[in-house]
Formats: sequence, C-alpha cells, structure tokens
Amino acid sequence: MTIAPQPCQALAELPQPTIKSGGYCRKCRCEHRLGQGNTLSSCQHLMGLFTEHGTIDLFSGGAPGAPTLATDWLFGPARGKMFGILDCVGPDGATTTLRAFSGQYNGHWLADGWVPPLFDVDEFLAQSQATEPLIKALGLQIDACRGHGGRWLALRKERRHLSRQLMQELHGLYRLTNFREETATLGEVFLGSTGIPTGTGDCCAPKLLNYAARHKLRPVGLSEFYWGRENHSGTRRQGSLCGSCEDKCRPILGFMLCGLDM
Repeated sequence: MTIAPQPCQALAELPQPTIKSGGYCRKCRCEHRLGQGNTLSSCQHLMGLFTEHGTIDLFSGGAPGAPTLATDWLFGPARGKMFGILDCVGPDGATTTLRAFSGQYNGHWLADGWVPPLFDVDEFLAQSQATEPLIKALGLQIDACRGHGGRWLALRKERRHLSRQLMQELHGLYRLTNFREETATLGEVFLGSTGIPTGTGDCCAPKLLNYAARHKLRPVGLSEFYWGRENHSGTRRQGSLCGSCEDKCRPILGFMLCGLDM
C-alpha cells in the first residue's frame, strides 16, 4: 500500500498545512501520517537565516562558521538540498524544534544544531574506507582496458559485486527507532521487492523522526523544503515545500511513525 506523492509547492502558496508525510506499517497493518502542524513559520525563519548568514553553521555558539558549511555550495554543481523542521513536545510539555539536512552537507554528516544520521558515523566511515579504494582501483583498470573483451567484463562484474556488498554492509549499520520504542535495521523495515535504493534513511524525515523517538519527544508537525540551485529535472526549486519521497522514505516512514498515535 502506498501514498500518492505530493508535488513541490511554493511556501507562499501554502497558508494552511496541506502536506502529510507517512507510509504503511507492516506490523500494525495501517498507515501512519504526520502533518505540518505549525512548522511553516520555522521554515521561513530558517530560510531567512540562510539568506542573512550564508551558512548552515548557525548554532555553534558564535564560533566562526566553517567554510565547508557555507550555502554557496548549494548553488554550484552539487545543486540544492532538502532541509527539514520537526516540532516536538517533550515529557515536560515544552516544545522543541529539530532541524535536519538530507544526506551529507559538502562531506559533513554532522553539524552543530542539526540531528545526526541513523548510524554511527565512525563505523560508517571505517566500513566505506575499507572497500571504496578497491572499487575505485577496479574503475581505473576498467578504464585502462582496450575494448570490451573478457577482462573488461570480468572487472565490471567484480566492481558491481563489491559495490553491492558495500551497500548491504552500510545499510546494516542503520538503526531505525519508532514511537513504540522498537529498533530495527533498514532491511527489516523497508517495504518493497526491488531492493533498497541508495540514500534510503538519509532524508530529513527519517533523521528527524529517529532522533525524536530516541529522545522521548512527541512530533506534532513536520515540513521539508528545498534550498539552492534547482535540481536537474526542475521539479525542486528554492523555497519549495515537498512531501516525503516515494521511493526512499515512504517504505520506512510507516514503521518510524508507529506508536505516535497511541
């Protein structure tokens, strides 16, 4: 069971919350969703900070901003990125606002004031650094081969095998926690029969919900917006709001939201 994807919409065109993020939960056999709540004003505030300061390094206590966290990067060849806001209520009734960026930011998995990924970064980097040089070396050998003979085919097959093996190992490092206090791996949670797409679990919504669940925070509103140079297909433009992606987020968000409505 899937949810129809929501198109990107300009923030100015959304005076009322309309986008809901969620998915189907295999365990309880129902669909869980979370609306925007009152997060639109927080999105506008964050966009204003990006415009004023030119960096995402906004929460490090007054220290000089890291050059690699400047927003100029979002307007170059790398193009823009999704950012997310999650409003939560803590056990004491106080409201907390969480922020996330999708994937890495110019090589950074971690930045002050932004929630972390769903894995231990040191373990992730150690696993990647052990295999990626082998994959790159095979790529150089493939490029050096003349023609598309037997050796070229064998090298391509070996590189493909190593790449798939690395992806499976990295996916095994992800830990997803829901609001029933259950924790599972991507492979245990993902709904689909075509394999887990690269980048699954790295979007804003999974990062935000995972952090909230682990810290006993109850989400009451979620919004994601795009900032920077528009993507190659032109479907995402600066300042546009988007629902959670169809291929990577919806197959896991049902599990991650489970228990929130208890």
